[in-house]
Amino acid sequence: MSTLLSPRPAAVAWLGYGGLLPFVGSALLCWLEPNHRSLWLDLLLAYGAVILSFVGALHWGFAMVHPASSGQSVSGMYLWSVMPALVGWVAVLVTPVVGAALLLAGFLSHYRQDLRLARLLPLPAWYLPLRLQLTVVASLCLGSVYFLPQSLSTPLLNV
Repeated sequence: MSTLLSPRPAAVAWLGYGGLLPFVGSALLCWLEPNHRSLWLDLLLAYGAVILSFVGALHWGFAMVHPASSGQSVSGMYLWSVMPALVGWVAVLVTPVVGAALLLAGFLSHYRQDLRLARLLPLPAWYLPLRLQLTVVASLCLGSVYFLPQSLSTPLLNV
């Protein structure tokens, strides 16, 4: 039902794509500056947690604006909208490999939920393509953690 054919606002493009810079920058620094890898990983995961929370907040807004037209209970929409913040919070408390996995799962799950929502609500036509592009880049950056030397030999908790 993503049928609102308004063009994507320039500010949305600038902010959306510009928001990828911390993902790409911190992921690159993990590879290019290994002496401070733990710092770059912390930055990557913290930023991922913040952005995942933001993505959840989009659904809070959808629930407020379209409470009856979604076909599901408003309580369920609000509940779903806070899950990303909780996942992000846990992701910064565990090791980078586990945290990256949680964030990846969160971003991919939330995109899947966006696909469901787009069938129920009138969203701008540019919304899903933009969300897919942003999700793919963020996920690739988070996924790069698995290819770092010695990334899989760490304990579960980040204590």
